[in-house]
Amino acid sequence: MKTIIKAAVVLLVLIQVAGCTSYNSQYVSFRPPEAYANRQEVGGVAIGAEAYADRDIAKEAFGFDIRDTGLLPVQLVMNNLSGKPLQIVTEQTFLIDAQGNYWQVVPNQTVINRVEKSTQLAALGKGAGTGALWGAAGGAVLGAAIGIVSGDNVGNAMGKGAALGAAGGAIVGTGKEATSTDRQTAILNDIRSKGLESKMIPIGHLANGFLFFPGEAKTARSVKLQFREMETGKVYNVTLNLNGQEKP
Repeated sequence: MKTIIKAAVVLLVLIQVAGCTSYNSQYVSFRPPEAYANRQEVGGVAIGAEAYADRDIAKEAFGFDIRDTGLLPVQLVMNNLSGKPLQIVTEQTFLIDAQGNYWQVVPNQTVINRVEKSTQLAALGKGAGTGALWGAAGGAVLGAAIGIVSGDNVGNAMGKGAALGAAGGAIVGTGKEATSTDRQTAILNDIRSKGLESKMIPIGHLANGFLFFPGEAKTARSVKLQFREMETGKVYNVTLNLNGQEKP
C-alpha cells in the first residue's frame, strides 16, 4: 500500500514538473569587430555584424525560437573610438535580403508585441491551462490512491478526485499565471536589454547588441547601417556584408 502511495506522489511531482516550462536568459557572446570578415571602420568607429537568420542558431542565442515570432535578429559590434557619443539611426538602417529587398528595423514596441503574441511565448506556460491540467490529473491520481487505501471503488474515487482537481485547477492555474507572467516579463526584458534601438553608445565603449528586422525576410545578405554623432548630428553610412561573417 505504501508503494502505491509513493508512486502516486512521484507521478504528481512529474505532472507538476511537466506542466512548468522555465526560461533562462541567454548571454550571447560576441567578437571584437576585427574578428569579422565584414569589418569596416567609419568615422573612427570599427563595426562588425552577424545575422541570426538560421533558426537553430537564433534559438540557441535567445533561449526560444525567436525566428518563429516573426523576427530576424542582426547582432552589431561597434568599437566607438570616434571621441563622440553615437546613436544608430534606425529609420535609415535596413536589412537587405538575397533578392535585394530592403527591410526596415522593427521598432522596439513592435518587437515586444510580436514576441508577446507568438506561440513560442505562449508555450512557456499559460498558467490557467497548466493549473487546470495539473489539478485534474493530480486529483485523479490522488483520488485513486485514496480509493485504494480506504477500500472505496477505485474508479469512482478517481472520478471524484479528477472533478475536485479540475475545480481546484482554476485556483492552481491562477497561482501559476503569476509565474507565467514572470516568465513572459523576463523574456520581454531580455529582448529590450539585447536591443540597440535608441541606445547611446558612449565614447570609448565596445558596444554590442541586436537590431530586429521582420521575420518575413527569409535571408540576410547585408545590412545598411546609419549612425550619427549625438553632439554634432553628423551621420555616417556603412554597408556590411552578412555572408561569410567570421574571419577564418
